[in-house]
Amino acid sequence: MGINDEIARRRTFGIISHPDAGKTTLTEKLLLFGGAIQQAGAVKSNKIDRHATSDFMEIERQRGISVATSVMGFEYRDIKVNLLDTPGHQDFAEDTYRTLTAVDSAVMVVDCVKGVEAQTEKLMEVCRMRQTPVMAFINKLDREGKDPFDLLDEIEQKLGIAVRPLSWPIGMGKSFKGVYDLFQKKLLLFEPSKVKLSGEVVEIDDLQDERLEKEIGVSEAETLREEVELINGVYPEFDTEEYLRGDLAPVFFGSAVNNFGVRELLDCFIQIAPAPQPRRTGQRQVLPSEPEYSGFVFKIHANMDPKHRNRIAFVRVCSGRFKRGSNYHHVRLDKKLRFSNATAFMAQSKEIIDEAYPGDIIGLYDTGNLKIGDTLTEGEHSLYQGIPSFSPEIFKEVINLDAMKTKQLEKGLRQLMDEGVAQLFTYEMGSRKVVGTVGQLQFEVIQHRLKHEYGASCRFSPVSLYKACWIGGDDQKKVREFVESKYRHIAKDKDGKWVFMAETRAWLQMVEENFPDVKFHLTSEGR
Repeated sequence: MGINDEIARRRTFGIISHPDAGKTTLTEKLLLFGGAIQQAGAVKSNKIDRHATSDFMEIERQRGISVATSVMGFEYRDIKVNLLDTPGHQDFAEDTYRTLTAVDSAVMVVDCVKGVEAQTEKLMEVCRMRQTPVMAFINKLDREGKDPFDLLDEIEQKLGIAVRPLSWPIGMGKSFKGVYDLFQKKLLLFEPSKVKLSGEVVEIDDLQDERLEKEIGVSEAETLREEVELINGVYPEFDTEEYLRGDLAPVFFGSAVNNFGVRELLDCFIQIAPAPQPRRTGQRQVLPSEPEYSGFVFKIHANMDPKHRNRIAFVRVCSGRFKRGSNYHHVRLDKKLRFSNATAFMAQSKEIIDEAYPGDIIGLYDTGNLKIGDTLTEGEHSLYQGIPSFSPEIFKEVINLDAMKTKQLEKGLRQLMDEGVAQLFTYEMGSRKVVGTVGQLQFEVIQHRLKHEYGASCRFSPVSLYKACWIGGDDQKKVREFVESKYRHIAKDKDGKWVFMAETRAWLQMVEENFPDVKFHLTSEGR
């Protein structure tokens, strides 16, 4: 099979949602339908009986949430599906933003009881910025929720995207009987089952077919006919090109925990979702079909296997063919690296692979050469764009509780920062270390992992800071003068870049006015 055939049969997407919308459960069921697993783990109210396949960190198992992106690959109907399950919790939004740089499309999960929530709106903004095609799955139809038409209106109004339902629920809550697949003209009747595939598919091309009453009842059949007629009158015909441009979201209804509507989502997805797309570097646009390999690091995770202190870089293949054991050019370091161990992921299990194609996510074992945003090529010197660090919301100073474990603490902090868990700022004066995060929960994760993975104990002391601003400017002499004049408030990030630690908004504005030749950036990429 040639490279173009390999590209055409790949679909790489991320699952995004507000916490507790059922994203990880949907991930499990997609794997179940894809044959990648035989039995799913059930996630219930922060207690996990059989651990969810995609949650492999100890703290995730304790809390019942996803705090790190998981990568899973499986084959479904001759299509290679690469699925990235992202953290739903808003405290880990930055990991999700980075993950969205590595996908070609997204599936957005919406809770039918709560509707569109704040985190979903933020994630949709990121998708819109990148013109990422989005499909919506309205979940938990086995519960009494909002009217389906009201949910569609909410998606259009809050997320600013047109919708077209491609499946439709029959009842809701206790009266929920299944879904009618508008895309393939099929009636789907399922028995609720949380761990195995069950159910019956009835081919009904014409909703006037008398068998409809027999299958779902007279009243339900009449309601379904009326609602489908209304859908066809109100919403335009589904246009694949509009979806691929990111202007239209096809919508599916179901109950992931009970396997309602998941197969229909998957069947439609492999038909309409985009194959691997071109990517921009600083110099040009790179096509997937180009013969020379290139890819970028969008995530790093240390200690995925507690028995082996390993460090794995997650790489999105963008062009050409990756070959295990080959030498590749590390653009930032300007040197050649050889990767003899390359892995494909199935959540926490991994397998050695010899080659990978555009759209694939591979894991490269690394000793510290790779960082988030790094580009690997077969010789080209251009870097892929679009993986910034954002100024954190909460800042706390690291207090070492065991002076004998200082080296372990520093190593742990360095590796966790390389993973993008949080950001570390080291003050030039006094070498104080301050960790910046998006949310409070990240400090718990850092503390837990430092203790259990590195044997280092610390506590975090709150620091009154407004923003961390990366410093830049055309006149380097003026930049140096500023750094010298504000020495007590200057820190370096993990990459050695100058950062101004502004204590208040008013002070930052005053400093910007007093030093017009210095640029203050709220993202490291803007610097």
